[in-house]
Amino acid sequence: MKESEGELSMNDAQQQQKKSASDFALWKSSKPGEPFWASPWGKGRPGWHIECSAMCTKVCGETLDIHGGGSDLKFPHHDNEIAQCEAYFDCKRWVNYFLHCGTLRIAGSKMSKSLKNFISINQALETYTARQLRILFLMSNWTDILDYSPSTMERATQFEKLARDFFLLVKDLVHKHFKPDSPEGFPKFENEELELNNKFEEKKGEIREALCDSIDTRTVIEKIRALIKLGNAYVKEKEDNKATPNCVLLFSMAEYMTWLLKVFGYSDSEGECDKMELLMPYLQALSQFRECTEKRHCEQRESNFEALR
Repeated sequence: MKESEGELSMNDAQQQQKKSASDFALWKSSKPGEPFWASPWGKGRPGWHIECSAMCTKVCGETLDIHGGGSDLKFPHHDNEIAQCEAYFDCKRWVNYFLHCGTLRIAGSKMSKSLKNFISINQALETYTARQLRILFLMSNWTDILDYSPSTMERATQFEKLARDFFLLVKDLVHKHFKPDSPEGFPKFENEELELNNKFEEKKGEIREALCDSIDTRTVIEKIRALIKLGNAYVKEKEDNKATPNCVLLFSMAEYMTWLLKVFGYSDSEGECDKMELLMPYLQALSQFRECTEKRHCEQRESNFEALR
């Protein structure tokens, strides 16, 4: 509360001049050099709270359905807006709903020009991509305090790498093993696939619940991370057993996560998709060369073993 503009604008001497601690200024006398308007109370300007009430009324009329603002404005600013508007319009409810979002902090401190830690979006984009910043925002609920620092951005970039690597893995597996024109392209679910699919459906339900709970994006990101972990563990188990993963199931998981992230504005960086399409043939050729080399090495080793016998 003490960090709100209304609290900082009043010093102790001014607070003592009030008849009631709940009183607030509707009109302030102008200091030298400040803009002013003539009034019955002398030259001055509107108080901070009534400025906002006047703007809201001018644009939106006598009542508001939704009023937004930072959580640090709950008191005294929004309370004072309610008091003066309901008194002026003689109504019992000026606003139906208030949405108070969390504030932004820079390395644990409130961002302000006086602390010389003010960072614009353009300055942040000099170090990080727009997608990485969006991930940071998604990793914190809109009602919570958001801390922008190297450590929090590292968590965001780690999630970006985790998601990108999983999508590339699925894309590579689908290209290698999926045969849409053959029954082999749609293999029957075995126990491992049934278990993974059940967990997939379970996570989808949990994600829906989180979104219905005041758009809890922080929980959604953690559920996506858990889905990726499940997918990676399934692929590793299949590879360890020299078996082919079910590409249809993996593609369904990747497709769902891709759709969900795009809803939040998470999309491929400019040109990244084109680069992957350009590089994929070379990556496939390299992968095939490696597989052929390993196969030939195994055959040579078996041949040498037979000769020794």
